[in-house]
Amino acid sequence: MSDPVLTVAESLKDRARAALGSRNLILVGLMGAGKSSVGRIVAHQLGIPFVDSDAEIEKVSRMSISELFAAYGEEEFRALETRVMKRLLKNGPRVVSTGGGAFINDRTRKHIKKGGVSIWLKADLDVLWERVSKRDTRPLLKTENPKQTLENLMNARYPIYELADLTVLSRDVRKELMADEVLQAVIDARTESAA
Repeated sequence: MSDPVLTVAESLKDRARAALGSRNLILVGLMGAGKSSVGRIVAHQLGIPFVDSDAEIEKVSRMSISELFAAYGEEEFRALETRVMKRLLKNGPRVVSTGGGAFINDRTRKHIKKGGVSIWLKADLDVLWERVSKRDTRPLLKTENPKQTLENLMNARYPIYELADLTVLSRDVRKELMADEVLQAVIDARTESAA
């Protein structure tokens, strides 16, 4: 006799994979929302590749994100990010984790909208701060009051993140549960569009 819990989990993966088809699944949201950690699990569950756009940018530039910001500024970094995202989204399916500012850029957002299904991992300030305050590798948070800077980014970016195709609440739960909620959102969106 099969384990009913395993059967439900397998069914969720299979239904989400069928709903996604050949499209990419692009995770957007602020730093600390869980785009990379949840994205890796989702990709593994779906049996498709995972790509972190920041890691791709670092690979092509041979510089860290912090070094790129310091050397070229945010505007040049965003132009490179747009080019990398356009290339990443040409083929699918894959799960793509974006940098926090990628979806804010009009040109990059158009590539994301054309390149697959976007999911905003939405988190409140306390959850984000708890996650990002553990490391000082975030160039945008190298300010006198980084928590206030993070809140300012939320206020500026959340209205744009709302343009994503789907939204999943990122909170202090196991990453596997978040991944299952992402899969369910993909299934639910496909079911709603078919209705």
